[in-house]
Amino acid sequence: MPPAATSVVYEIREVFRVPLDFAYRWCTDFRPDDGERSKEGNARQILRKGRRTVVYEDLYPSDHGWMWSRQTVTLRPPDRWTAVADGNYRRWKLVYTLRPLSEGRTEFSLRGERRPVHLGTRNPSRRSMHAEFHRMWGNFGRAMEADYRASLRRGRR
Repeated sequence: MPPAATSVVYEIREVFRVPLDFAYRWCTDFRPDDGERSKEGNARQILRKGRRTVVYEDLYPSDHGWMWSRQTVTLRPPDRWTAVADGNYRRWKLVYTLRPLSEGRTEFSLRGERRPVHLGTRNPSRRSMHAEFHRMWGNFGRAMEADYRASLRRGRR
């Protein structure tokens, strides 16, 4: 039997050029096309979307077959949400937080504790995981900022 896997904590911060209320709504709308918006290539199925809880599944192609996870998200308006993601390679406990900044910007922070399970062998290095998170949330941020600019042209926020 392999030794027990250890947890590793990863943290990142990003700044989005949108106000906090827009960032919160955008980040917590959980859509089937989120894999396209993040450019991660995952397929997403929304299983349940309630006022305070969202449950969805993601499927990612990998070198060793499919990586699957089910996320249970707890919404904590107006500026945070938490999630537990159980999958065939890893388990995540995630805390997402938004903080208003000057000039209509918002700071996003993500703190995630990852533990390999089942098919997972070990945690990625902090450097590679940070690079992956920054790439994904940078792509989300660009899509969010484009949606925000489009909402201003339409006269909505």
